[in-house]
Amino acid sequence: MLLAIDCGNTNTVFSLWDGQDFVATWRTSTMHQRTADQYYVWLSSLLHFQKLDVEVTDVIISSTVPRVVFNLRVFADRYFGCRPLVVGRPDCLLPTDPRVDEGTQIGPDRLVNTVAGHNLYGGDLIVVDFGTATTFDVVDSDGAYIGGAIAPGVNLSIEALHNAAAALPNIDITKPDKVIGTNTVGCMQSGVFWGYVGLINGICAQIKAEHKRPMKVISTGGLAPLFQQGHALFDHYEEFLTMHGLTVIYQYNKENNPV
Repeated sequence: MLLAIDCGNTNTVFSLWDGQDFVATWRTSTMHQRTADQYYVWLSSLLHFQKLDVEVTDVIISSTVPRVVFNLRVFADRYFGCRPLVVGRPDCLLPTDPRVDEGTQIGPDRLVNTVAGHNLYGGDLIVVDFGTATTFDVVDSDGAYIGGAIAPGVNLSIEALHNAAAALPNIDITKPDKVIGTNTVGCMQSGVFWGYVGLINGICAQIKAEHKRPMKVISTGGLAPLFQQGHALFDHYEEFLTMHGLTVIYQYNKENNPV
């Protein structure tokens, strides 16, 4: 059984994959202080609660927070007796190497989403991931990551607006009934929602113009369905895109990596 771990800036997702399907998926807040033992107590409690009797034999990790990787590696070694694959490390192979400026550090989540998108839909893609940041990843025809764009995440923008302007409340993001707000909350919701619709449309249009080939737009992340409402922003939505990419990378390394 494979344990796939996707550690983002805000949340960390654990999924069990039996080679065909995801058996279970759990989410916890990302905390670099959490020890290997704490991870195990948390995970074993969930397994017991859901009456899952499984044997984890392999672990793969994607983490945008470098400080948590050490404890996750200890967690895999101590409790499952395996050396985890860590996306972005030299010993973790990718089906196609990225083509970016020399010395560029690419977020592991962006590499994983690229692999997943190409595996599911082929090349010439834009993958839009709604996380702490909103990222746009460009996937070439052969599956290579060739760059993209990074914008502030939706919730990060709302938090910044609230913190910088004392009179503006902290709001929940939703699609407003109309563009013209008639109260403070309505005005903010309209600005955030329609502002991001414009941002997504604008960046994707510019990427397509530069790429000079037809492209599909794939979305993932918690807020993607919200921005799809009534608007053909994306060709496809994949809730578990990153997790799927981790299984593809794991399988590729199992077949091609002698380490």
